Amino acid sequence: MDKSKIKNRLTKDKALLWAVCILATLTAVPLFAILGEVFLRGYDQLSWSFFTEPTPTAYKAMKAIEAGEPIPGGIANGIIGTMLMLGMAAVIAIPIGILCGAYLAENPKNRFAQTVSYLTDLLQGTPSVIIGIVVYIWIVVPMKGYSAIAGSVALFIMMLPLIIRSTEETLIILPSSLKEAGLALGGNRARVMLKVQLPAAFGGIFTGILLAISRVIGETAPLMFTALGCSFIRFAIDKPISAVPLLIWEFFNDPNLQELIWGASLFLLLFVLTLNLTAKLWRAHNQ
Repeated sequence: MDKSKIKNRLTKDKALLWAVCILATLTAVPLFAILGEVFLRGYDQLSWSFFTEPTPTAYKAMKAIEAGEPIPGGIANGIIGTMLMLGMAAVIAIPIGILCGAYLAENPKNRFAQTVSYLTDLLQGTPSVIIGIVVYIWIVVPMKGYSAIAGSVALFIMMLPLIIRSTEETLIILPSSLKEAGLALGGNRARVMLKVQLPAAFGGIFTGILLAISRVIGETAPLMFTALGCSFIRFAIDKPISAVPLLIWEFFNDPNLQELIWGASLFLLLFVLTLNLTAKLWRAHNQ
């Protein structure tokens, strides 16, 4: 081949490599800028009291600011509310999502399964604020009040399609020999699915569950219509309850509490980052 053509190809290859590197760097700049800003403004607020005390009143915050002291209190009410609603949502969404994903993987050509698959995609693309309004009509109005139950239902609806899809895709890529071996040993389809296929796909399913949790933990709009918020620590599931995203919104709307935005945002970012890293490490370990 002509040396000039080889040189031309090498030049184009280097130019393309540099273009990809530059574009990748530009993509990462906003992420690191956000993480850096939140960390620099919020790290000094993280303390034991910040995680164990409820949100202070606007009056206490104003007095602390006037005295030049740190704002007292923390986000314990939001942390407890978030974990309580996430826990209730996960208890329902995980088994239903896994079983539904297994059904879709086993019956890809079934008309009912195709309908469920279409509805799953539709639900996954539904804006969270619409889900919050629907749950408000379904749960809040009949119960005549906001509650952790309503908030967990909203999170459950948002988590479900993600778990269904991750389960279905993980089961589809499993070697067909696993299923064939189980059937050859005399097991029926249900037993083979529960005893062979699902345990083999556990790594991918668990990763999907973690990603589903990290996806919904930062949602604010549906919780504004369902959980409403609460300024003190509460464990009652039939009463209004707080959440970290709701606290961030409340802090933003109160000039005396706006400094607490950064600490709450840093906690939320670190929690989501931990879940995503755990999911990636788990997937890498089980590949």
